[in-house]
Amino acid sequence: MLQNSISGSNQTNTDASTETTTSSKAKRKPVKPRSEVWDHFTKFVSDEGELKGKCNYCKKDFCCDPKRNGTTALRNHLNSCKKHPHFIETRQAQLSLQKNASDNDVNDLGTLTTWKYDDNAIRKALVHMIIIDELPFRFVEGEGFRSFMTAICPRFRIPSRWTISRDCYDLFIEERSKLKSFFKNNCQRVSLTTDTWTSLQHINYMCITAHFIDNDWKLHKRIINFCPISSHKGEAVGRAIETCLLEWGLDKVFTVTVDNASSNDVAISYLKKKLANWGVSVANSTYLHMRCMAHIINLVVQDGLKDVNDSVMKVRDAVRYIRSSPARLKRFKECVLHEKIESKSSLCLDVPTRWNSTYLMLNTAQKYERAFERYESQDPMFKIDMGENGIPDYYDWTQVRKMADMLAHFYELTLRISGSRYVTSNLFFSEVSDLAFILNQWINSNDLDMKSMGERMKVKFDKYWGDVDKMNKIIYFAVVLDPRDKFEFMEYSFSQMYGKEKGVELFNKVKSCLFDLFNEYKKMYQPDVEQFNDNSSQQLSGSCSTTGSINPKPKFFLKHHYKKQKLEESGGFDSKTELEVYLSEAIQEEKDDFDIMKWWKINSERFPILGKMARDILAIPVSTVASESAFSTGGRVLDSFRSSLTPKIVEGLICVQNWIRPLNIQVNVEEDLEELEKLEEGIFQSFKYVSSFNSTFCGIRFRYAVEGCCGFNILLKIVCGNDILF
Repeated sequence: MLQNSISGSNQTNTDASTETTTSSKAKRKPVKPRSEVWDHFTKFVSDEGELKGKCNYCKKDFCCDPKRNGTTALRNHLNSCKKHPHFIETRQAQLSLQKNASDNDVNDLGTLTTWKYDDNAIRKALVHMIIIDELPFRFVEGEGFRSFMTAICPRFRIPSRWTISRDCYDLFIEERSKLKSFFKNNCQRVSLTTDTWTSLQHINYMCITAHFIDNDWKLHKRIINFCPISSHKGEAVGRAIETCLLEWGLDKVFTVTVDNASSNDVAISYLKKKLANWGVSVANSTYLHMRCMAHIINLVVQDGLKDVNDSVMKVRDAVRYIRSSPARLKRFKECVLHEKIESKSSLCLDVPTRWNSTYLMLNTAQKYERAFERYESQDPMFKIDMGENGIPDYYDWTQVRKMADMLAHFYELTLRISGSRYVTSNLFFSEVSDLAFILNQWINSNDLDMKSMGERMKVKFDKYWGDVDKMNKIIYFAVVLDPRDKFEFMEYSFSQMYGKEKGVELFNKVKSCLFDLFNEYKKMYQPDVEQFNDNSSQQLSGSCSTTGSINPKPKFFLKHHYKKQKLEESGGFDSKTELEVYLSEAIQEEKDDFDIMKWWKINSERFPILGKMARDILAIPVSTVASESAFSTGGRVLDSFRSSLTPKIVEGLICVQNWIRPLNIQVNVEEDLEELEKLEEGIFQSFKYVSSFNSTFCGIRFRYAVEGCCGFNILLKIVCGNDILF
């Protein structure tokens, strides 16, 4: 009985103590983490229910359960996190001798720099190489590349192609964000070029390229869109351009350069309505539609070559006969050596629908006239297969040279206007007036073939450039804003092209439109210019007032009154506008090294409003080659072996390549035919191997892989710290 009572009392005490402990635990406040690492980490619970801590700088997470892990891993990471604001690199740097690429001096050993191994930098350089050099993602999983990386950098862990594809798209997102910020801070207005293309996947793609001049007066060309569209109809194209502009935050569009397809007229009309609704159009979008000059020239030449004479046909058949057999080509080269012809151009066969290829074929073939004559005597089958009247004779070669000289004007003109790294808008009017002059000479020629070709070309020329009222007058404004021309050359050109009376009328009309556009710019930017001048004067007066040693300037009341009276007599303080002052000054001398962008950069302070107008007009591209060249890249990216790439990845690859590629790197993936021929003959022995990499670099296309790839050279510099290749 006593024992039961004692046990009961003990049970009661135990329950009471348990309740007290429970109540004390419930009332206890949560303890604040005492470790200093939690100033740099954030606690969270993962999907698996584990307690983890995420770094506030690099976003890496670590397990931090207090009973199983603790904070040791977090502390160790904090000491090595490279994104930590107070991170100090403790690893010793290695000395590296960087070769000076621009110097040809043999005695110049280069520049001594430091280098450290950086895993993230190598991975980023690898992504750059994949994008710039248009390599497939599976390149990183190739046996040759893995053995090469094992030889030069065993520590680097090569990512898979899936990781590389994600890294490429992440780089696209990062660079797009930077470009948006650059547009916002350094771009006044943009001029667009756009074109469409159908890939091997039978997907319609549209490319949009933005051209603009930044605050430092440098011309930029950036692909801002390479996306699929539902159709080639004008309304679909217009909506796609509108969507692109909204995504980039670009509403101030000055011109849109397109080809001569009728659907583009519908697209431009759609954009004019949208720009009017946005309230950002200039001159009610009168100058928005720019027709591609290269396409018009192509139509002009094609009309002229509709009836090709027999001489061109004979040369085309002769070139086709030589190139149809390796044995014939070898015998022809022997004939070239015997005739001591020093030309290194290779015979090329043209595509009849492409006049530029016809020009290249004729221009190359006429250099080997003597070689064709010798080949005729050495190969009896040549005369049999070609026929008695099928072999080119002296008259045929004379006609071919004449045709090549005629086409050379159009070929060189197309090359000049197709540039995207220099200003082309100021060339438009001069090129058109020269072309009209050449066609008139051909029409008045005694040569019947030349006269007939000139007449056919002149009909197509007058369709697009014969009526000034149907042309975009912005091309004339660009000539005026060239300080080497201004109005001096335009009036004379109009009188030569359209007659004296009509030429004067057109000249006055263009002049009036130019002043109207300047007045509109004056309304837009005059308040900004005045505010800038007021701020500058206030700063100057403030700096003068703080200098006590300088006496205040006398006011000269009488002189001020005299100057005011003279200005009022001459028509007021603003008797001459910036445009009138600019036109009254003497024109600049014609020099080969004249830089129009540099001139406006220096003189934009004297002509602030006219400078803003010139900044928009000089950025206008006169051809759509900038957008069409992206389709060449698209054709290489979306070849028959990579047709499974999604449109999103394709856009990322093409856009980023355009954004990060150095401006001085020319894209050329075509093999050099001369070097290939030397390689086949065993003469090409200029390869230089590095001792430990001989077994690695025994692949095909060595020149392209080693010398031609900008991204590959950058990767080697980051991995090895110096130029291990020539």
